[in-house]
Amino acid sequence: MDAGSDDAYDGKPRVKDYMTRDVATVSPDDSVEAVAERIAGSENHSGFPVCDGRQVEGFVSAQDLLLADERDLIFKVMTSDIIVAHPDMRITDAARVILRSGIERLPVVDDAGNLAGIISNADVIRSQIERATPEKVGKLKRTLESIHGTEATEERRTVSLAALTPTQTKVYTDELEGRRYELENGLAEPLVVIDNAGTLLLADGHHRVKAADRLDIEEMDAYVISLDRRVELGMAETAKKSNLESIDDIEEVDYGHHPLVETTERLQDS
Repeated sequence: MDAGSDDAYDGKPRVKDYMTRDVATVSPDDSVEAVAERIAGSENHSGFPVCDGRQVEGFVSAQDLLLADERDLIFKVMTSDIIVAHPDMRITDAARVILRSGIERLPVVDDAGNLAGIISNADVIRSQIERATPEKVGKLKRTLESIHGTEATEERRTVSLAALTPTQTKVYTDELEGRRYELENGLAEPLVVIDNAGTLLLADGHHRVKAADRLDIEEMDAYVISLDRRVELGMAETAKKSNLESIDDIEEVDYGHHPLVETTERLQDS
């Protein structure tokens, strides 16, 4: 069953922006024994899309294999009437389908019935964290113009991480793992950078650049807001006072010191 798509693009985040494209699959002619061994040997898979070539035929889960004869072929035990998402489906609509169906992962299928990727509940959650939407960037641009009486332009381009000046003193270690996953799977959001007469100030994306630095990534995609003249920005003053000159100057704070965790612990103790 197709969970649907929306042909009229309205600028909202889509499934194709967050789905995992490199998907492990099984064939309808694989044996139950072989697939069970793959599931048992993996920490990340409790089931697989079943594909004949690229065409999606169904989905097989560990539960489907429980009562099956190990000599049976997958096409006999797989679920063929499955819920799938379309690449152009809004991410919020995919979230509703995942929530209401209780399915943790939705195969993403294009108009030709070919597997394009897979979207998980974790991907949906990540889509709502540090999201650099065009609306967010536009609001920042208008704010800068209004406060400083300057003109600004906006463009999407690749920036060198070595050229960035951070404006945030610390990041949390636990969040870096999520950002690393995003980078490794092509899910990371663009950075938001302010070009203040040649000084590139990182306005949004400090966890992403820190994770990228760990992976030896030297350049990243960014929304760049360029000011027509140098202005005195509060974030630049913060960077100067905190001696922030490069990514290396951003402090990593252990998860146990995250303010949300500290608040939770205080509530538990009271």
